[in-house]
Amino acid sequence: MLTTIQYGSQKLKINLSEPLDISIPVPLTRDNVGVLAWDQKSPRLKKLRSVRKKHSTNFNSILFMPHAHGTHTECIGHITHEFISINKTLKQFFFLAEVVTVAPEKINGDFVISKKQMQFVLGNKKREAIIIRTMPNMTDKLNKNYSKTNPPYLLEEAVLLLKDKGIEHLLIDLPSIDKEKDGGELLAHNAFWNTKGKKRLSATITEMIFVSNKIKDGKYFLNLQIAPFENNATPSKPILYEVLN
Repeated sequence: MLTTIQYGSQKLKINLSEPLDISIPVPLTRDNVGVLAWDQKSPRLKKLRSVRKKHSTNFNSILFMPHAHGTHTECIGHITHEFISINKTLKQFFFLAEVVTVAPEKINGDFVISKKQMQFVLGNKKREAIIIRTMPNMTDKLNKNYSKTNPPYLLEEAVLLLKDKGIEHLLIDLPSIDKEKDGGELLAHNAFWNTKGKKRLSATITEMIFVSNKIKDGKYFLNLQIAPFENNATPSKPILYEVLN
């Protein structure tokens, strides 16, 4: 279904019948291994009631860690002393976004994404959100344990550029925008949320997405769906719609 919407000063033609889901589910069944990070075990589902045991309903409890299991969206409360909830700070859910593909470069033994790379893929485009697909982009990202692997990450300079360009929502297919072990500095997180200045309370970071190679780089309409947890992070389901004009 093609539709034209008025978004700010722009009229966007989008195809609502072809949503592009870039989330990775929280793995709760044997056929869905899912992604893991931060030395956490797999999430656990406990059956409290089951229709197989003559109950009227299936009734389960679930133990999981938003930052370690599947796609999640986080707010500044992830790194602040005070409790700040993503459910309170994220108040809008549709954004003009740019999908970009970047091959992290090796610097001082780490694979990183630099300011120069971000400048190249964004140019002078005005976007509210950026979706970063890293290369190589294999389907093993759907079922990967990132713990103790020192995955690629964003340099502070790259994140400062995104902030200065007005990017409010940063989505990436890695477990973190920062180095796995950095002594607690979290340079990229602090830069994105501007913790040393006027804090960007409405800005979000979404990690562990998966952008299929079938999705081309370019402009999209993003629906950033979250579960209503009063927590600094929550499982999320970002959906893209191609902008046809």
